[in-house]
Formats: sequence, C-alpha cells, structure tokens
Amino acid sequence: MSVHIVGPSRYPETDDPGRSLRDALGRFATGVTVVTCAVPGGPLGITANSFASVSLDPPLVLWCPAKMSSRYDPFVEAAHFAIHVMGAEQRALSQRFVREGQAFDGLNWRLADDGTPLIEGTLARFHCATQAVHDAGDHAIVVGRVLNADYRDGPPLIFSAGRYGIFQSAD
Repeated sequence: MSVHIVGPSRYPETDDPGRSLRDALGRFATGVTVVTCAVPGGPLGITANSFASVSLDPPLVLWCPAKMSSRYDPFVEAAHFAIHVMGAEQRALSQRFVREGQAFDGLNWRLADDGTPLIEGTLARFHCATQAVHDAGDHAIVVGRVLNADYRDGPPLIFSAGRYGIFQSAD
C-alpha cells in the first residue's frame, strides 16, 4: 500500500474567510429535508440540510436551525416536529420552504395527533418530540426523540456546493 502525501492546505486568500469556510463545507454532500412544526398561525416548515442520526437506542435524531432565521424561535420552542427527507423528484417541494414557511397550499399533508404537520409522500419522515436544544454558535442543535418513522423506496435528493443533485450508485 502506498500513501500519497499532499502539502498543507489552506483556505484560498480572500477578504471573506467565512465564505471560504462555507464553500469548503459545501463540498460535503448532504441530503435535503423539510422540517415542520405547529405554530398558532398554522403549520410552519423550513428546508434544512443539517440533519443527522444520533442514536438508535433511544431513537434520536438532530437538526440545526440558524439563529438568523425568522423561523428560529418557533422551531427551538416546539414540543414536537417532523423531519421529512426529500426524494430525488422533490426538489420543487424542498424549494417551497427555503424562504416561505407557510408553503403548505396544494401539498398533501395532515396533522399528527399532537398537531405536528406531516407531509405525505416524502422519502422518509421522522416524527419527533423535542428532547433537547443546545446552543451551537450561530445555530442551535435540536435533538428529537423519534416517535414514529416511515419511509419508501427511491433515491434521495442531494445538495452539494450550492446545487441540487441525485445519488447515482457506483455499482
């Protein structure tokens, strides 16, 4: 086995080191989700790619809303929420919630018994009770205990370097 050593790397010279960090992080491909919760004015949603599995026992997942978002407070204060994993064909659905939180018109969705909005037909869905919220710089880490999970077959919608894509198996 041989190892090729590459010289030290660094961010490109720029007047905006935050942009360089964001561009570097964008090289990590993620799935695309829409997170929903109930608010007094009706259902609320937001597109997010900061989603991860935490534990199988107990069943925990996390996501990270940005503090600068106008939807931050309702999500970190919600007792329940749902994370919907988008399928490859659901780019338009995910884009509805990038800037508009009340983009439920014309969608196939229903309310769970606890009032959480559940979008039907997504690749996977995790209905959660909020377990903990942790401060994390310019975001929060919202940990949810999974109450119910369901899924269907199909390829996921992927996001990398500021662009949508689809997963293609190398097999």
